[in-house]
Amino acid sequence: MSDQPSRFPDDLLVENLCEDAGYFLRGGRLLEAGRSRWQAYEVWETPRFGRLFRLDGCFMSSERDEFLYHEILVHVPGIAHPGPRSALIIGGGDGGSAEELLKYPGMARVVIVELDDKVVEISRRYLHQVHHGALDDPRVEIRIVDGLQYVYNDGPTAGEHYDLIVLDLTDPVGPAAALHTAGFFAACRALLAEGGALSLHLGTPVYQPERVQALVRRLRSVFACVRPYFLYIPLYGSLWGLACASDAVDPAALSAAEVDHRLSARAIVGLQHLNGPVHSAQFALPNHLRALLA
Repeated sequence: MSDQPSRFPDDLLVENLCEDAGYFLRGGRLLEAGRSRWQAYEVWETPRFGRLFRLDGCFMSSERDEFLYHEILVHVPGIAHPGPRSALIIGGGDGGSAEELLKYPGMARVVIVELDDKVVEISRRYLHQVHHGALDDPRVEIRIVDGLQYVYNDGPTAGEHYDLIVLDLTDPVGPAAALHTAGFFAACRALLAEGGALSLHLGTPVYQPERVQALVRRLRSVFACVRPYFLYIPLYGSLWGLACASDAVDPAALSAAEVDHRLSARAIVGLQHLNGPVHSAQFALPNHLRALLA
């Protein structure tokens, strides 16, 4: 054996899923890296995921699998709503959620509230295959402001209400933890128009079960109907949880046939993951997740 200490190759990208587990990618080429006022950022070209974006060492979005999380984050509440015309995105500066929202024929206004203008700048420069021009669509307004300030102050002061609110955020740790409290969810609820719905990421029930459980409990303390759902997301390296919360709509009540009918009637095309049977099936939770979320 060599006496030389081992070292990780320069092209090794590690994603930590918890204190004792993670996964890695190799063969990437760094396109840009730096630090904004708020966080460290990197853009990589990779053989497995195409271009991908990281913040503070965590994978955020990639060209090859972004459709998995953006489609179900947006369309689970969107297709359950009778006809969304306005939406608020907290975070989501890569434009992927906005691109999905703009597929609704009646969508007249999408407001992106993004803390870090560098995220929007990087996404415009490198991630067109994620946002497909949505960041520059005239129906989209980008506001560089703290989501806390907008939800607690700016939005209510302006009398804003939205059919859909999408929390497309980083993990609920550090500064982002304040955007995952019951109080914040209640403030979002107050910004929903009648019949509105909210959606968000929960995280991985495999490596962060307590976090997923806590988020669902907080949502249930605020909303009448909370529907968690799960899928495997390759970039995130695990089974991943999301949720839809509302006082008026229940996405699990829609049959597969009704979902397909609504997608067709609204001319929502180009989806790579979601269809009627997939929509209905994702709410059938295995027993270990039922127990976790009981």
